[in-house]
Amino acid sequence: MARRTARLGAWAFAAAAGAAQEPPGSGAPPPSIYPPSPPGRPPPVEIADAAAASAEEMKPYRELIPGCDVGFDLVPIAGGSFVMGSPETEAGRGDDEGPAHAVEVSPFWIGRHEVTWDEYHPFMQKLDLAVRARGAAAAAQDAWADAVSRPTPPYVPMDFGYGIHGHPALCMTQFAARHYTKWLSMKTGRRYRLPTEAEWEYACRAGTSTAYSFGEDPEALGEHAWHFGNSDGRPQPVGRKKPNPWGLFDMHGNVAEWVLDQHDSKFYAAGAAVAARDPVNWPTREYPHGVRGGSWDDDPERLRSAARRGSAKGWKVQDPQLPKSIWYFTDAKFVGFRVVRPLREPTPEELARWWEPDVASIAEILERQRTGGR
Repeated sequence: MARRTARLGAWAFAAAAGAAQEPPGSGAPPPSIYPPSPPGRPPPVEIADAAAASAEEMKPYRELIPGCDVGFDLVPIAGGSFVMGSPETEAGRGDDEGPAHAVEVSPFWIGRHEVTWDEYHPFMQKLDLAVRARGAAAAAQDAWADAVSRPTPPYVPMDFGYGIHGHPALCMTQFAARHYTKWLSMKTGRRYRLPTEAEWEYACRAGTSTAYSFGEDPEALGEHAWHFGNSDGRPQPVGRKKPNPWGLFDMHGNVAEWVLDQHDSKFYAAGAAVAARDPVNWPTREYPHGVRGGSWDDDPERLRSAARRGSAKGWKVQDPQLPKSIWYFTDAKFVGFRVVRPLREPTPEELARWWEPDVASIAEILERQRTGGR
């Protein structure tokens, strides 16, 4: 009965969204509840300092999401070489952090803060569509953004009462975070994605080689990060602690952050896999995906610049749905993300890897949900 109720709920949601649907059980396959994407790519929204032809021309800029009255700041990262991983002598070191190895990364912009609910709710709850339904003018990019799949309605509020305005978005799957970056890219005309694990650590370290971007002493962590010892048992608004040397907030703690990579404890040891410029361990299965930075619910050693962690099925224990949601991790109240935008224009093949499902089971569920199913 619960599964049938879930199906009817999904159908009702699709109908409420304005799609012409056949009622459940009619035998006719329903059409997509999303419009087709126009050909080509959306035109970029004109934003001061957002364009650059070289790393030298990159500047900080503020991205404004059309139709949402929401913006966020991006910081240019010039690219370069660093030693990824931790030395064997580092306190709290995990076996998956070595061997330490030289990595080179290309220039990119990265969010100054973690993605907040203010930014994520227009995607998750279709708030931009609601604004237009009340009479707001459509933006030129909306035809592309409206074609992007959105999360199904959650069965409980995913903020879990921790706070909305200025608070980091949390509890989304890695796929949901990646699909948000697709929607954001369509909304703005600029190519956003999750950071690779190498990019994330490079930005976190900000030119340092110590356990934390502020040094070796975890006793100083309270000035720079929210963790188990000072968070009052909940995530906190972004940007309340000191930034790292490159001006990035909450790289240590608050919420752990999704990266593009599959988490593989042996990946660093595969020298050929990490020797190239811009390494990424492209996912081939649903678990585990990488998260970095530690969270409000973690002890200091998990907040180190080199600390690694992988997702797990246990992060969905409380999800009552069958199949489990492809959008939500009901038991991962400590996970969020931030976005990056590489300077180099990606290929179509790279875009697909950034945004689309990496396993068949997620792709199949996504296709069903595009027609109002489960």
